[in-house]
Amino acid sequence: MGVSKLLSPFQKFVKIESFSGILLVAATVIALAWANSPWAASYSDLWNYKLGFSSDAFSLNKPVILWINDGLMAIFFYLIGLEIKRELLIGELNSVKKAMFPLFGAIGGMTIPVLLFLFLNNNPETTPGWGIPMATDIAFSLAILKALGKRVPLSLKIFLTAFAIVDDIGAVMVIAIFYSGALKVSLLGYAGILLAVLYFLSWKGYYSKFVNILLGIVVWTLFLKAGVHPTLAGILLAFAVPVRQNIGKVKFVERLGEITGLIKSSADNDSPILTKKQIEHIDNLEDLTDQYQSPLQRLEHQLHGWVAYVIIPIFALANAGVALNSDVPLDQALVINIAIALVVGNSVGISTLVLLAKKLKIITVPEEINSMQIVGVAFLAGVGFTMSIFICGLAYAGNSVFIDSGKIGIIIGSVISGIIGYTILRFARKEDYDE
Repeated sequence: MGVSKLLSPFQKFVKIESFSGILLVAATVIALAWANSPWAASYSDLWNYKLGFSSDAFSLNKPVILWINDGLMAIFFYLIGLEIKRELLIGELNSVKKAMFPLFGAIGGMTIPVLLFLFLNNNPETTPGWGIPMATDIAFSLAILKALGKRVPLSLKIFLTAFAIVDDIGAVMVIAIFYSGALKVSLLGYAGILLAVLYFLSWKGYYSKFVNILLGIVVWTLFLKAGVHPTLAGILLAFAVPVRQNIGKVKFVERLGEITGLIKSSADNDSPILTKKQIEHIDNLEDLTDQYQSPLQRLEHQLHGWVAYVIIPIFALANAGVALNSDVPLDQALVINIAIALVVGNSVGISTLVLLAKKLKIITVPEEINSMQIVGVAFLAGVGFTMSIFICGLAYAGNSVFIDSGKIGIIIGSVISGIIGYTILRFARKEDYDE
């Protein structure tokens, strides 16, 4: 298999994430403009409008913004779970040697921003926000890399993607451990049983979209009622999707030839109306392709566009609207601390740890990546937007001053990080690279 054939799926992924970053910028600008316009009340009313249903035995009634943050974002986390599973089994994290380079980047990008935030923070009430600066927004950062075109080698984009995925694993663990409410163990137990059933079916090679969706909704609801953030159900449900095919390449080609022959032999004329036999052969062909394609790969492909082009922009539109002209004052210290932790924490943490590990020969860095490019990508890691805003909402739930201040800090830090990272990578080296 040629190198181009191996890289083309990743290049397509980069294009999707890059355009998603552009949509994120647009959604953020619209949200800020709307929240500070004469129609600001409609912005708040829309996201706080309650939807759901209630009965004597069960109630699920939430504001629109929580349906987005707890519901739609569960699909976002589901996609992250699919990506993590693929990377761990067959991707850039499936061996110690492959994982070491992005792993050191992720460790530096998680620990140093957190430590810097805690060092700068003097208010015990804002301490819960320590997890905000540790996450990297892959859509925004890849959009910036894409804007640089051939000035950036493809291996640098792969590095950014890989360490962002490791970063996501860390962020998910932090949310699970530190940002979940009081647990109802019995409900978690029921969810665990259903997940165990799905894992067993996956281990046996059985996968049904209908069964996974039905049980997935139940598991999501159980997590919500148990006090664990329901988006984590998305991650765990993704791990139940099989990565292996139900039919091998040789058998697939053999059956493909048989079905193709049957279609040819049954084609009496060029009529646009197929015969009953032809329809049966087409159905068999569809079943065959479903068996040959990995359920995980198929789902990842189907969800990527929806998440990148719909869910994440909607999340940004609902969450990025901060009223700057409001009577409610911002916590300036929190704004500054988060911005500094994003910009300085990520740039220093990632570049220092990666370059030190390279010097000590603990990791191997591709030859086409130089030290300045590592520093540039380290700054891009400070673009934390989506996951940072998500954690901000969990950390300061119920405190609008801290939430708004945190969002402003995230936006400022992300913009500064993006500009510095772009500038460094723009002039890091003169040679062009093929994408």
